[in-house]
Amino acid sequence: MSDRRKRCEELVALFSRAPIKKTLGMDLSFNEKNESVFELPHNPGFEHGLGDTHGGIIATLLDNAGWFAVAVYYDSWVATVEMQVRLLEPAKREALRAVGRVLRAGQSLAVAEMEARTLSGRLIATGSGTFAVTSLEMEKEKTR
Repeated sequence: MSDRRKRCEELVALFSRAPIKKTLGMDLSFNEKNESVFELPHNPGFEHGLGDTHGGIIATLLDNAGWFAVAVYYDSWVATVEMQVRLLEPAKREALRAVGRVLRAGQSLAVAEMEARTLSGRLIATGSGTFAVTSLEMEKEKTR
C-alpha cells in the first residue's frame, strides 16, 4: 500500500470520529486518484425557505472536499484560509457528491478545486480553496 493510500485511510478514520459527520450525515471516501469524495444524502432539515438544500450546506460540503483532498499531502494540520463557492443551480432535493482535487501542494499553502454534483451527475456548485499548512501535528490533534 502506498503512503498516500495509507494517509487516505487515516483521514477516513479521522472523519468518522468528527461530530460534523454525524450532524450532516456525510460520508468520506477517496477515489483511485486519491481525491476526496464526499456524499451527502438529501435532508429536509437542511432546506431553506423555498424548500431546497441551503447554499451554506453546499459550501460546507465543498470545504470538506477541499480540506480532505489537501490533507492527504501533509502530516500536519491544515486550515482553510480562503474559499470561493459558485452555486450554479438548485440541488432539487437530490443527494449530493463532492470531489476535491489538489491543484498545488506547496510547503506552506495548498490550493484545491472542488465540485458538487447530484448523484445523477448534474453539476450544481464549484469551488476553490486555499489551505495553510500549520505546525500542529495531526496525531496530537486527534487525541484532544
